[in-house]
Amino acid sequence: MTKGAPRSESEFVALPDAALRAVCGIGNRHAALIEDAFSVLIETPGGGVSIAGHARDRARAKEVIAVLAETAAAGESVAEAQVRVAITNARSGHFPKGASAKTSASRRAGGVGPKTAAQAAYIDLLSRYDLVFGVGPAGVGKTFLAVAHGAGLLMRGEVDRLIVTRPAVEAGEKLGFLPGDLTEKVDPYMAPVWEALTDIMGPEQLRRRRDKGEIEVAPIAFMRGRTLNHAYVIVDEAQNASRLQMKMVLTRLGDGARMVVTGDPSQIDLLNPRDSGLGHALTLLEGVDGIAVARFTAADVVRHPLVERIVRAYDAEAK
Repeated sequence: MTKGAPRSESEFVALPDAALRAVCGIGNRHAALIEDAFSVLIETPGGGVSIAGHARDRARAKEVIAVLAETAAAGESVAEAQVRVAITNARSGHFPKGASAKTSASRRAGGVGPKTAAQAAYIDLLSRYDLVFGVGPAGVGKTFLAVAHGAGLLMRGEVDRLIVTRPAVEAGEKLGFLPGDLTEKVDPYMAPVWEALTDIMGPEQLRRRRDKGEIEVAPIAFMRGRTLNHAYVIVDEAQNASRLQMKMVLTRLGDGARMVVTGDPSQIDLLNPRDSGLGHALTLLEGVDGIAVARFTAADVVRHPLVERIVRAYDAEAK
């Protein structure tokens, strides 16, 4: 048994079979992570787990167990990354609303959940604020999690439309020379968003909702003059929006609308980087009541391990 966790201080937590399997993990890997994190001993006498250790350590371990049990109760599998996120949150005393820290949408391959503590905090902010900024390097899940959250709201009927907009910097916002209708003109710039929506909703449901007008894409220039009521709006690649564009799109929010603005201030493609509206908006709005900012770092990159190292190398060169 781990030092500092006397077996005399123990308690039993009853769990259904699915939750018990999630808490233990394959080869008791999940239980071992919880034991190491909080200096407790976890045993499975049947019908649940016995947790031995100091009172504070037991309480934190129980918080993690509750997260895993809720996820299992929703019929979702529990990955080691989710266990580590739950442990991090228990240590910090911060748990997102809904212990499982899942987004509201379901992927065809299972639930969409956080892989890092920063992602868990981001999902929490998306569930509690009407305007959220997600800022950080490529590969941290800013756009994907925002799309997953918005898709969940749409599928549950909490919003009427999902609107995705971004600057078409490469075309200078002048899309008339491209063939096709507006959607066809914008699609090349929206490929990452369509990929995320297809992954989350499946191609058939995505097609049906696009045809019904429930999912809309448009460059930022086409947002001017509109009031977006009962919509979930994602402003992607916001570092390439000008200051005027950023103010314009932020003020499109109407009754029952919510918005998330994602971007990477280190990847500005504007001719004059100082004209970027993302950093300017953060300077003006961070700390304003009702607005939240989630910041990611290279440590939160969830793509190929090399991506994190590449981001760190470029960040170091820029200093």
